[in-house]
Amino acid sequence: MKVSTKGRYALHLMLDLAIHNTGEPVCLKEIAKRQGISDKYLEQIISVLNKAKYVKSVRGAQGGYILARKPEEYTVGMILRLTEGSLAPVPCVEEDDLCDKMHECATLMVWQKMNDAINEVVDHITLADLAEIELQHVGDYVI
Repeated sequence: MKVSTKGRYALHLMLDLAIHNTGEPVCLKEIAKRQGISDKYLEQIISVLNKAKYVKSVRGAQGGYILARKPEEYTVGMILRLTEGSLAPVPCVEEDDLCDKMHECATLMVWQKMNDAINEVVDHITLADLAEIELQHVGDYVI
């Protein structure tokens, strides 16, 4: 399994919103500048996040985006599954796609263990956890 730029940038976008979570909307251009990501690409990603109600859109001159929920209510897994789809390393471990040879496949156990490990990691790290780590790194910066 390889996470695409869409998934990585969605996570960066959501993390930026969590860090700048003052109750005021954050302009997408500001996020793009801080993250070094094209604002046109972020527009495509924010559309997916907005449609899923992960963010709220605020229109107007002081408009932008805010998180729809608290940062601790989002997991990395939620964000990646929304943007990437399945995180399964191979199709045969997805619930909807059971393989005809699953009862005789020696490698199935490997794929299931990989899938379980991936889900264990991404489902137990929240946006709040990442924001805390990010803020610690910013605090370590010295000029």
